[in-house]
Amino acid sequence: MNILVTGGAGYIGVHTCVVLLEKGHTVIVADNLCNSKADSINKVRQITRKEITFYNIDVTDEQALETIFLQHKIDSVIHFAGLKAVGESVKLPLDYYFNNVVSTLLLAKVCLKHQVNRFIFSSSATVYGNNTVPFVETLDPLPTTNPYGETKAMSERVLTDIARTNPSFSVSLLRYFNPIGAHQSGLIGEDPNGIPNNLMPYITQVAKGKLEKLMVFGNDFFTVDGTGVRDYIHVMDLAEGHVAALDNLTEGVHIYNLGTGQGTSVLQLIEAFEEANGVGIPYEIVDRRPGDIASSYANVLKAKRELGWIAKHNIKAMCRDAWRFEKNIEQLRVR
Repeated sequence: MNILVTGGAGYIGVHTCVVLLEKGHTVIVADNLCNSKADSINKVRQITRKEITFYNIDVTDEQALETIFLQHKIDSVIHFAGLKAVGESVKLPLDYYFNNVVSTLLLAKVCLKHQVNRFIFSSSATVYGNNTVPFVETLDPLPTTNPYGETKAMSERVLTDIARTNPSFSVSLLRYFNPIGAHQSGLIGEDPNGIPNNLMPYITQVAKGKLEKLMVFGNDFFTVDGTGVRDYIHVMDLAEGHVAALDNLTEGVHIYNLGTGQGTSVLQLIEAFEEANGVGIPYEIVDRRPGDIASSYANVLKAKRELGWIAKHNIKAMCRDAWRFEKNIEQLRVR
């Protein structure tokens, strides 16, 4: 298939591109590089020894999207493009609503115009809000607690309504949890612009000495040690989950959690990283961030049953792969 991957130069997108190419698909990437780097596309070529087409465009630009669909016979879309930091979304809600919701609206519009009826959407566990864990796909309504989560819930509703009125339009809504780790080659991984918003690249930058210490946001949650609990999943497992959803896509709307089903606290993740890599991580407890919840982890039975997919990597493997990539970053940038 010819697959358009929006946000395909980003962290999750680029790993998914690797799996798609290795499965024999043709991949076209659209990315504005606001939180990614064009060189990641070259690394995908290096890993797979296959060609990949890249467009430096913003998915909120309808005319630019139209150009791609006219240039290529697109069979399926995987929509990753979007802003993704919970804390930032609380400070910049307008940016998040415009970027994340408008991109979904326009992409769906262009898909319908060109009769592209296979759509995989990158949603998030944040749609579940502060609810009882483990989160199950049947939860309704979705009690989001921050603008980022609400943009994902709104986009889900848009795509669901489109599918209801267009019976041939097939949608898979993938609610995934907290991706960490990197490709085993060490060539691609999470490499954010500026100070990281996500926990693992912050840990790896502290381990490397680029940052002085890790800020742990809150130790008074009702969890095993007071720090936030999340379901960390290896990014390559997540990439495989997207391809499994694509391979099993049928008409209608399908919702799947992609996680391990296991919760790990911030302090437990620090400990796992230290044990896996033999590197100490200094940290400081600071106030909670607005919009954060105590615990988030998945019920993953539906994905296993319907997609035949399960996460395979454990938490120490995720930590080892993330650290391998971090140690390689400067060397990769000068090649």
